[in-house]
Amino acid sequence: MLATANSVLPDDILQRCLERAPGYDHENRFFQEDFDELRGAGYLTMAVPKELGGRGMSLAEVCRETRRLAYHAPPTALALNMHNYWVGLVADLWRGGDKSLEWLLEAAADGEVFAAGHAEKGNDIPLLYSTTMAERVDGGYRFTGHKSFGSLTPVWTYLGIHGLDTSDPNAPKVVHAFMPRSSAGYRVEPTWDHVLGMRATRSDDTILEGVFIPDQYIARVVPSGFAGIDGFVLGAFAWALLGFGNVYLGLARRAFDLTTTSLQKKTSVSLSRGELKHHPGLQHDVAEMALELERIEPHLESVARDYSEGVDHGHAWGPKIVAAKCAAVEGAWRVVDMSLDVLGGFGIFPASGIERLIRDARLGRLHPANSYLTREILAKASLGIDLDERPRWG
Repeated sequence: MLATANSVLPDDILQRCLERAPGYDHENRFFQEDFDELRGAGYLTMAVPKELGGRGMSLAEVCRETRRLAYHAPPTALALNMHNYWVGLVADLWRGGDKSLEWLLEAAADGEVFAAGHAEKGNDIPLLYSTTMAERVDGGYRFTGHKSFGSLTPVWTYLGIHGLDTSDPNAPKVVHAFMPRSSAGYRVEPTWDHVLGMRATRSDDTILEGVFIPDQYIARVVPSGFAGIDGFVLGAFAWALLGFGNVYLGLARRAFDLTTTSLQKKTSVSLSRGELKHHPGLQHDVAEMALELERIEPHLESVARDYSEGVDHGHAWGPKIVAAKCAAVEGAWRVVDMSLDVLGGFGIFPASGIERLIRDARLGRLHPANSYLTREILAKASLGIDLDERPRWG
C-alpha cells in the first residue's frame, strides 16, 4: 500500500510494526513499542487541526493511514482508531464553528491519549442507549456501570464514556463524557486473556463505581435513542465505523497478498505443469478474493470522501455509514476465510501469517454496528419506520 503525500507512516516504522505483530499476539501483550514509535511519528495527532499543532487530516485521509497501518499490524491500527476517532470528530466540529471541545484537541496535541468506553453487556446499541447510570450532582455527573472492551487500557489518559440519566423517566438522556485517568471511583479489571483475536489491543474492562466527572469534561447531553444523534454522535459513528472498515480492509489485503505469494511457490503432483497456481478451482477463489477487495475499497473511500467534503446526505448518513462498515468487515472475512481454503493445511500454522489474520478478521463482524443492528437500521430507514421503534415479541 502506497503512502499518501502527507503520510505520517514511514516504511521503516511499518516494517517494524509488521515484525512485532506475531509476538504481541503470541504473548497477549500490548503493542507498547508500536505505540511509542507511532506516537513519535505524529500518528496520534494527524487529525488535530493544523492551527492547534496537528496535521489537519480529514476522515478520508485518516482512513487511508489506518488502512496502511492495518495491513502491517491490524490490532495496533484498531486500538489507535479509538483515539483517532475522538480527535477527528471533535476536529470536524471545531472546523464547523463548535469550539466547545477545543480542550480535547489541545490535549491531544500535547500527547494525551483518548480511548473508547462504550461497550456494555446487554446493550446492543452502544452510544444511543446505556446500561450505565449517569446521575446529575453538583458540578457534574456520577457514573456507575461496567464498560467492556476498553482498547488502549495501558496508555489512555481520558476514557470516552456515556451513561443514561433517568431523572425524568419520560425523557431519558444520554450523557457523553471524558473521564480523566486520575479520577477516583473506577477500576480496571483485566479480562483480555488470550482472546480469539486482536489480542494486542489489551481491551480490558473498566468498572465505574460512582466516578465523578466535572462539567468541563461533559461533551453532550442528548435524548436517548436515535433521536439523540447530533453532530457529535454522528461524527463518532462516522469516524469509528469507517475506521473499523478500513482496519479490516487493510487486514484482508494483507491476507490476499500472503495467499497469492504463497501460491506461487506451491507445487502439485496432479497437474501437468506441476504448479498449483494453475488449478482452475484455486484461480476461481483467488478471483473471488480480488472481487471482494475491489468492492470494499471504493465503497469505503466514497463514503469517507463524501463525509470529509461535507456532502449533504441528510438522514441517509447513518445508513450509509453502517452499510459501508458492514460490507467491509463481511467482505474482509470472506477474503480471509477463503485464503485458508487456498493455502490448505499450511494456513493453520502461525508461520503462514494467515492463522492470526483469520482470528483477527472474525472480530470485525462483532464490532458495532454488528450485522443485526446494521440490517435493522437499513430496513427501517428504507421502509420509513421509526428507528427507535422496538419490536414486540410474544
